Amino acid sequence: MYGFVPSAGAVLSDWGADVIKVEHAVTGDPQRGLRQIGHFKVEGDPNPNVEHANRGKRSIGVDMSVPEGREVIHELAKTADVFLTSFLPQHRRKFGIDVEDIRAVNPKIVYARGSGLGPRGAEADKGGYDMTAYWCRGSVAATITPPDVDGLIGPPGPAFGDTISGTNLAGGIAAALFKRERTGETSVVDVSLLSSGLWSMGHTIALSAHVGEPLQAGPTGAHGSPSNPLSGLYATKDGRYLSLVMLQPGKFWADVCRHIDRPELIEDPRFADAASIAANTPAAVEILREVIGTRTLAEWTERFGTLSGPWAPVQDALQVLADPQVRANEYVREAGALQLVSSPVQFDLTPPQLRPGPEFAAQTDEVLQDLGLDWDRIIELKSAGAVT
Repeated sequence: MYGFVPSAGAVLSDWGADVIKVEHAVTGDPQRGLRQIGHFKVEGDPNPNVEHANRGKRSIGVDMSVPEGREVIHELAKTADVFLTSFLPQHRRKFGIDVEDIRAVNPKIVYARGSGLGPRGAEADKGGYDMTAYWCRGSVAATITPPDVDGLIGPPGPAFGDTISGTNLAGGIAAALFKRERTGETSVVDVSLLSSGLWSMGHTIALSAHVGEPLQAGPTGAHGSPSNPLSGLYATKDGRYLSLVMLQPGKFWADVCRHIDRPELIEDPRFADAASIAANTPAAVEILREVIGTRTLAEWTERFGTLSGPWAPVQDALQVLADPQVRANEYVREAGALQLVSSPVQFDLTPPQLRPGPEFAAQTDEVLQDLGLDWDRIIELKSAGAVT
């Protein structure tokens, strides 16, 4: 349900897996009812809130609270390679879908669990969302928030930590399948929102542990690095921004000076080498701010086309759709009526074929027939309220 574990299934679907989404027989995935995100309101279908994490799947509506519904799940598990769930431990036990239950019908199945806070510890039974477990508890929010900001900066958009965590889970499942193929041994795969948040912050946490204090964001409006003018943000004439990240300023200083039409700065003793540049960072930042503020982002994009050091335009979630590099690599593709971001891995220079997500329980009959059930049995299941 929601974004985290379903997005793992979406990645596996992009990679060619046949993914069956099991939804509550009456209410479906609660994500289907999520229509308001900030000031965005989604009317009608398809709903991007559902499609991102559920493209390419088949949907079956099952009520696991009745014995016949649990039987359907076990029948599905008999022939599946992977059982993937976001249910909490007590609900897995209640509905007969815990590791022991599923392994009883398929001893070789890879059992994969996505959780908020991990499978062990005093809080293993607690749920979580990406805002709580990933963003806040995982140290992202506190690290990204400048000291002069009241409160905390929130995630940049819905399912941010969910999507990253889901990709981690998909990778773990793929590794478990490879292990099973090589050794015959199966695995239980665990990824939590908390573990993914910590992994995303791994470099920062290692530094903080080493020096004994948390890394803190610079004040609002800060350029970037206090000792490198070529690593930071600069505003353009049209109110856009570009990001320079040249971690060896001595190597790139001369080339930057030529591209901004200030060749005299190459011989300026304040910027003679990396140490001098570091010592005179405030002066260099002021010069770059003034010069870069005289041209538009489009003008700098053309001019910096031959710049040897790394740089990038700052783009929002709409502007990125027109990025020629995004389009050239087909990182955004059409899935039915929507444009969706492809999962990030490509094989043999081929982007995944994105298929629309399923309507609620749309393939229930089809999936049951695939299991070998005849129409009499399917009608019995529907009469018992076991399936939609």
